[in-house]
Amino acid sequence: MDYSILIGGEAGQGMDTLGRLLEKTLKRHGFYVFSYSDYMSRIRGGHNFVQIRFSDKPMYAHTSNIDIILALNDETVDIHGPKLKAEGIIICDEDVATGRDVLHLPFVETSKELENPKVHTTVGLGVILKIFGLPTDVAEEVIGETFNEKIAKLNQRALLSGYDMVDATYSLKPLKDKNIIVNGNQAVALGAIGAGCRFYCGYPMTPSTGILTYMASKSKDMGIVVEQVEDEVAALNMALGASYAGVRAMTGSSGGGFALMVEALSLAGMIETPVVLIDVQRPAPATGFPTRTEQSDLRFLIHAGHGEFPRMVIALRNPEDAFYQTARAFNLADKYQIPVILVSDQHLADSTMTVEPFDFSKIEIERHIIEDEADIEGEYRRFKYTESGISPRLIPGKVEGQVVLVTSDEHDEFGHITEDGVTRTKMVKKRMRKLEGLKEDVEEPWFVGKKNPENLIVCWGSTYGAVREAVERLNAEGVSIGALIFGDIWPFPTKRLRELANHARKIIDVEQNATAQLDSLIRENVLFKCSHKILKFDGRPFSSDELYTALKEDIL
Repeated sequence: MDYSILIGGEAGQGMDTLGRLLEKTLKRHGFYVFSYSDYMSRIRGGHNFVQIRFSDKPMYAHTSNIDIILALNDETVDIHGPKLKAEGIIICDEDVATGRDVLHLPFVETSKELENPKVHTTVGLGVILKIFGLPTDVAEEVIGETFNEKIAKLNQRALLSGYDMVDATYSLKPLKDKNIIVNGNQAVALGAIGAGCRFYCGYPMTPSTGILTYMASKSKDMGIVVEQVEDEVAALNMALGASYAGVRAMTGSSGGGFALMVEALSLAGMIETPVVLIDVQRPAPATGFPTRTEQSDLRFLIHAGHGEFPRMVIALRNPEDAFYQTARAFNLADKYQIPVILVSDQHLADSTMTVEPFDFSKIEIERHIIEDEADIEGEYRRFKYTESGISPRLIPGKVEGQVVLVTSDEHDEFGHITEDGVTRTKMVKKRMRKLEGLKEDVEEPWFVGKKNPENLIVCWGSTYGAVREAVERLNAEGVSIGALIFGDIWPFPTKRLRELANHARKIIDVEQNATAQLDSLIRENVLFKCSHKILKFDGRPFSSDELYTALKEDIL
């Protein structure tokens, strides 16, 4: 079984709340859920929709074909009607899509009878549950947890009213509920919490704001200082201050906000202070599409900052990967005393899916900090020359009599400002030597598909889900195809790519940008060019069937 439900209307009509209620209900019935949101950058008006796919088997992306459309306005029918499966159903109020061959039901009239017109969407929830033959008890429980007692009872009555309006079309059997449901931003926040992050700051910028709000919601319970700052210039500087003082610190934004952090990013490189940043990408340049998705910041993140200094860039592929990679980023930042940049995007940030419960016991916190005076030889040298380029790190005030100097100017081993050319050369070499060790910690990309395939896809980040489903579908049809999905992306891993490229007849680059930025990194680091490209930059993510069709009809 595999069904997709689309709920569409204008911002302010309550579809987001309805979507969250339906997601949780389906999840607690034991189904795998993948939910994709498409929303305008305005508080009211504009066409918004949420598409919820659920199945008895794991899923990794959304599809273009819809089984049920719950239309809150005429526009939803106009836009999404053509995507409806032949046996699909469009459901709407009696005053919506009048004169069309759709299922008209008295949503608004029923809500008026209940003396609250806002519950008309919950009437729709009852209708959807009845169509699939699912009982109402779980949904009533979810409603009870979502609203206060008075509003919950009203919504529960609305649910039952909708349930009685139709007959069941399907007869689904609930499964054992064994997963959690989470979006990408929540997964990042949980990974940071698990890694011992004790300071998070940021300025609200879509689509990164969910990390800030989730961290704030857990701040008291977890002992985390969360600060909404005046701008992104302040954000990274504050995070660096917190890290210098000894706490694990993180900040995040989207591309425009990250641009404001660039001077402080170079400061992190100069003072060798660990910090974790996340760029939750959206279409650019400038304001771009504030609430849409894209993968166009990659080259910027790799090269951002004036001067030369090491950093690591890790692209997040799904919520589970986001959780574990965020925790790993803190360890790498501490080990090499560098900024580690996580890369997400609006699609991953806002899409919700069921995953196995995160295992916090797998997270090991590795601080790499001097804990004893015996580890210091004489006067403490914060920037001591070492073979690895990594100097002993001491927290200010930890050891009596030892001073931890940092400065944005070039400096000697002790942190004293210098303009000596010999010292400058030695210090630059020291910092850049960290890259050699860092390359040993780089993870090779994930691989899905046939062993040594004739057709090899290369992609990165959140395209993982659509690519995986397209590859599995083509494999089932006998096509020799596989995919490398890059997570660690700088320093750039080359081993697995070189191995598979030797067998592949076609190498296909799949990205959500206009300039094939991954392909350019491959040409730069592996010295070959992808033979085909599938690039999408309209602000909407790939669906699995869209990618399947593009591969089968245009390339294979």
